[in-house]
Amino acid sequence: MLTIALPKGRIAEETLEIFTEIFGGEFKFESRKLILDIGEFRFLNVRNQDVPTYVEHGAADIGIVGLDVITEKELDIIKLLDMQLGKCKVSIGIKNEDELDWNKPNIKVASKMVNITKNYFAQKAVGVEVVKLYGSIELAPLVGLVDAIVDIVETGATMRENGLKVAEDIMDSSAHLIANKNSYYSKKEEILSLYEKINQVVQDRA
Repeated sequence: MLTIALPKGRIAEETLEIFTEIFGGEFKFESRKLILDIGEFRFLNVRNQDVPTYVEHGAADIGIVGLDVITEKELDIIKLLDMQLGKCKVSIGIKNEDELDWNKPNIKVASKMVNITKNYFAQKAVGVEVVKLYGSIELAPLVGLVDAIVDIVETGATMRENGLKVAEDIMDSSAHLIANKNSYYSKKEEILSLYEKINQVVQDRA
């Protein structure tokens, strides 16, 4: 049996649609259930941020999670496939009337993506102080807590509605199929067989 960790929400639904397309039958989590067993597959419905942790520790053989989460957590897993789902960017946001000043000795940034933020500012050779926030991050620059934010941007609407603009994009992100290293070797045939089927659907949809 292959255990597959899926992030809650839209990506999980779109992934289960792909499985329905490949294998027929209905792949769907019942209301609040967290485990779905169908045939040779067991699906786990977990928080987006937790998917790579389940995979790295072997509680799931494979998983589907955004490249931003993989990059932020710097985990020891195998990236198999860009599934072209949940496309977004990780961007720096600032107040509409501000400009991003790369000559400042130190910039204060609010984000839950501490590693991505620190690494990006280090590449620019600019000091950064990261204030870790988990929600309503757009508020932080408006009340003077920080100079800028680093956050996921899909359409930019949330920033615009709150008087912010995208100053710079850090990276593109989309959902990736990842594998646990041990599982990849011990269940290589099953994983690669599934990879081929998923890849075919992704290519057909492109």
